[in-house]
Amino acid sequence: MSKKAIPSLWSGMDRKALAIGEFTLRQQRKRLSTWVVLLVGVAAMGVLTMFYVDAMTRDYEAIDNDGDSYDWDGDGYPNGQENLYGTDIFDAESHPGILDASILPDDPSVWINEDDFDWDALQEGSVGVDDNGDCNLESRTDSQKDANRNGIPCDIQLVEDRYGGGFRVLSDGNVDEDPDDEAYALEAIHRSFVLAIGKLGVVFLIGIFVPLFMATGLIRNEMTSGTMHFMLAKPIARGEVFLYRLLGFYALAWVYLTVLIALLALVAGLMGPGDGFYRFSDLGVWMSVWLAAVLAISVYGMLFCTLGVLWKHGMVLALPFAAWELGMILTTLGAPDAAILRFSVIGWAMNIVDAGAALAWQDTPLFIQMGMWGGGNGSLQGAEALNVFWSTPGLDIGALGTVVVSVLVLLFQAAACWLLGSVLFKSKEIE
Repeated sequence: MSKKAIPSLWSGMDRKALAIGEFTLRQQRKRLSTWVVLLVGVAAMGVLTMFYVDAMTRDYEAIDNDGDSYDWDGDGYPNGQENLYGTDIFDAESHPGILDASILPDDPSVWINEDDFDWDALQEGSVGVDDNGDCNLESRTDSQKDANRNGIPCDIQLVEDRYGGGFRVLSDGNVDEDPDDEAYALEAIHRSFVLAIGKLGVVFLIGIFVPLFMATGLIRNEMTSGTMHFMLAKPIARGEVFLYRLLGFYALAWVYLTVLIALLALVAGLMGPGDGFYRFSDLGVWMSVWLAAVLAISVYGMLFCTLGVLWKHGMVLALPFAAWELGMILTTLGAPDAAILRFSVIGWAMNIVDAGAALAWQDTPLFIQMGMWGGGNGSLQGAEALNVFWSTPGLDIGALGTVVVSVLVLLFQAAACWLLGSVLFKSKEIE
């Protein structure tokens, strides 16, 4: 083949791809059903986001988990202040004012959330910090100061849970026993929302139902209406028509996904808790959601289009598969490493989201455990929800390795569906 023939071949393929893709895109844009499907998706995500905004703007009651704000003896000094100065919290005649007349009673609110979790210390090794000094009181014995019996007084120890997985919190008592309930709730609810809407909302619901209603009939509708004859009138292989039709669909679906995820990331980044104007730390999670959604919608598009070629009622064949994928995504929430997930599309897509979250929020496992412990007084608000939606990557090869392998598997699934659809299309008679 001459050098001039190669460019002409590729330019010919480009013209055919552009013509069919543009025709498909124009068809999709002019159909009312297309806009109904896309607007329903936006509306569903909008409703979920409204619940999130409400949660972020709501006031959460600060709870005195350890009773330091109470004044049990009625002398005007909160228990925490009396403990700090070593006076008797049950004797009204014993209070810090007697020791020093210049010591005035604290406002009780000072002794609520006064012993919050020390994240830096916990992540560095295991020790929490006794912020308010009520663990090191002289009235406490050495055994009380070292209740977890690790030889370090007034610390928190994280030990591996051999039976339930993850970690268990062993505290010496009176260490981080009164955390900031509102700060924890806002952060936990924010992360729960990002994971929930990313996994269930975007990757699953949008990823499966947009191609279900828009890609299933890409080939079948043209076969039954007779317009496929015009596409095949020129020298073009049916496998190319199959691929180029889907590329036209992807041009619309991928842009739709990108805009939708960008809007969700914008709202969550602006409304989420934090000191800055925007939570840039979440962008890694949103990027993983985008990558997983694009690949998922690509595989589902190929698969559903193939089912449409196989039978004129292709959507009937697609619904059981959608139900199977629903079962698989629910499985990822409880058992992300289950072997059965390897036989699904959503299982591999969820691996990408979980890996992205593990890279962006590396402290989440510890964050969940501390919230479930709640200072020893029951779980904090938001901890259980985050525990449901957070999952470790299903492959034991590290977060980056999981992303690479999952992307390759999803690309292979899409290619396999395209080859199968092309073979079926070649064997079908056009009406």
